[in-house]
Amino acid sequence: MVSTQQEKAIILFDGVCNFCNGAINFIIRHDSQNRFQFAPLQSELGQKYVRDFGLYDIDSVILVKDGRAFTHSSAALEIARHLDGIWSWFYIFRFVPRALRDFCYRLFARYRYKLFGKQEVCMMPTPEVRARFLSS
Repeated sequence: MVSTQQEKAIILFDGVCNFCNGAINFIIRHDSQNRFQFAPLQSELGQKYVRDFGLYDIDSVILVKDGRAFTHSSAALEIARHLDGIWSWFYIFRFVPRALRDFCYRLFARYRYKLFGKQEVCMMPTPEVRARFLSS
């Protein structure tokens, strides 16, 4: 198993996806407990986690928490579970069959670049949140 640093969950995300970058900024704003740290999937550290967990086919989001890797809708719901306010209520969707949740998630993920665009390089965090971004 891969150890998570300081017991914090790590969100690995597509660093060139505009939607994903917006989602990371949203999570930062709604994570007052600073439970999450972040690393782009394209980074050396992101690729290390991909190799360690054997998740080569995931290109959107991976949540590493308590030595486990969550993917697709399970990652999104597990993240929502720990957000401030009503966002944590989305965790109720865990009762929807995973196959259906993941189908919807993968469909959205497939078209995210067409819907929201793509950057040429990974986002650069602001100085205020830079400490929450991991590097190799």
